[in-house]
Amino acid sequence: MAITRFSVSPLHSQITTLATVAGGRAPADLVITGARVLSTYSERIAGDKEIWLSGGRIAAIKPAGAYKAGPAPKTVYDARGGIIAPGLVDPHIHIESSMVTACAYAEAALLNGTTTIFCDSHEIGNVMDVAGVEAMLEDARLAPLSIFLTVPSTVPATSPELETAGGDLTPEKIGALFDKWPEAVALGEKMDFVPVAMGDPRSHAIIAEALKRGRPVSGHIYGREFVAPYAAAGVTDTHEAIDREISGDFIDAGIWVFLRGGNPATPWNSIVEAIKPITELGASHKRFCVCTDDRDADDLLSFGLDWVVREAIRCGMKPEQAWSMGSLHGATRFGMGDEIGGLGGGRRADLVLLDDALKPQSTWYGGALMVEDRKVTPLLEETLEQRYRYPSVAYNTVHLPKAAKLVPELPAGAVTANAIGIEMPGIVLPHRKVAIAPANDWATILERDNLSFVTVIERHGKSNGGIAYGLLHDFGIKNGAVGSSVGHDSHNIILAGTNEADMQLALETIEAAKGGIVVVEDGKVLAFVALPVAGLMSDKRVHEVAAENRTLKAAWEKVGCTIPYMGFNLIPLSVIPEIRITDKGLVKVPEMVLQPLFD
Repeated sequence: MAITRFSVSPLHSQITTLATVAGGRAPADLVITGARVLSTYSERIAGDKEIWLSGGRIAAIKPAGAYKAGPAPKTVYDARGGIIAPGLVDPHIHIESSMVTACAYAEAALLNGTTTIFCDSHEIGNVMDVAGVEAMLEDARLAPLSIFLTVPSTVPATSPELETAGGDLTPEKIGALFDKWPEAVALGEKMDFVPVAMGDPRSHAIIAEALKRGRPVSGHIYGREFVAPYAAAGVTDTHEAIDREISGDFIDAGIWVFLRGGNPATPWNSIVEAIKPITELGASHKRFCVCTDDRDADDLLSFGLDWVVREAIRCGMKPEQAWSMGSLHGATRFGMGDEIGGLGGGRRADLVLLDDALKPQSTWYGGALMVEDRKVTPLLEETLEQRYRYPSVAYNTVHLPKAAKLVPELPAGAVTANAIGIEMPGIVLPHRKVAIAPANDWATILERDNLSFVTVIERHGKSNGGIAYGLLHDFGIKNGAVGSSVGHDSHNIILAGTNEADMQLALETIEAAKGGIVVVEDGKVLAFVALPVAGLMSDKRVHEVAAENRTLKAAWEKVGCTIPYMGFNLIPLSVIPEIRITDKGLVKVPEMVLQPLFD
């Protein structure tokens, strides 16, 4: 069976055929029989059913065995008592965070029962401007997955005075993306929540490009005091609810809440607290979804959206409610609830066969069997071998200064350092004042005061190699260095370590591969994930990159880093409190002002 690509609604000829098949007057392409059916419309599971498919869509749900009374279907599939549910719909993800391309991402998504995603490609937008976003969309069109774009809204995340990005997505460029690409269905997370709340003209002009086209606006916000002005500005969803109180504020303000679940060892598992307006305060779950947001390739396989659904159940939701939050609710938020996210007649045949623990076993995408018994089918294998190849310019985005000094000058006397504190879960980073007594060398200071170097280097070739120096408090690395070309959101190079030699080796390794994440100790590279596509993604299959991720995580832990590497990548993200570092220097948030390293 060929792959049926996503269409907003069935054609007239399809409707006629579907009605004929549903009435038993024409054969179905496929009948999945002997199943229990999870209805996201009624939120209940009905037993002893079968589903008739035609042309990649659902014709009807019937009692098991009903197909025997009419024209013989082309294929019959025995579900053997398993649960058939609609494919999961992830309302907020970043493909680049998985370190694989859209085509490669599709493999992991389908294995996890996810058939539709809404991605915000602001990472590649920050590196390559509109050309990067459009390359991602071309990639997405070849992927065996329904991929929609929430157009990047905050590129760069802050002003040029505070950081240097490779892209600049103006209101005019964003409007043009909406008009050119039908996959562009919403405005991506508006990360500059302080300027939005303060009425910044550019921020509101970008929001206006979405609103005047009838597109929803996604959000990103920290701080309860910003909820009201954010909602008034037109933002109607967020994935950044981190506790019960702000989650309740969002839902009462009319903002959809995307409950973010992830590997509990990372900063991406806020669902446990943010779900409490439902489980503790009696709020309705009707405007809550679950999402994954950021995942590396390893966590994408182990902590997919199906895992988040099961985490919602563990937190107190009924299974049928949780699956609805993972499918129909996300579809409804983007106006597609009559097309995906449910098992009604005429809906797209994106289906998942589940076991009793709601773990996906088989996945159909547009009626085509892509995963069977937790394994990729030959059809999906063939599709994945024809992955999109990014243009050559995407493989040449790391431009670094020559012979860069990577650590600050040793203070001549006693000073107070404005250090970046590391506290788990690692999203909000506290501003710590550290009194530094005189010493003859940096090694003495770092060990005595529990500090590490942190350096950000501009890599887009725009500022003649701007470099900023900082200090991390409680980062934990004892000897060596780590580095990444995925420093959010401008994606400059971020390095941290205890000595300049290892930091130089980390930088050279990243530069040679045109991007990547590396761990160095005693002059040796312990682990490296090469990310040559825009310095963000590998062009390998997802399982290959996942294996590299696991090696990287082990090395990261070996050298003593207290925060996971994906949290490390957030240290330059200058829109989250309390203090960050960009290529221009230390940035205080939400004041959005530069801070000297030493007072």
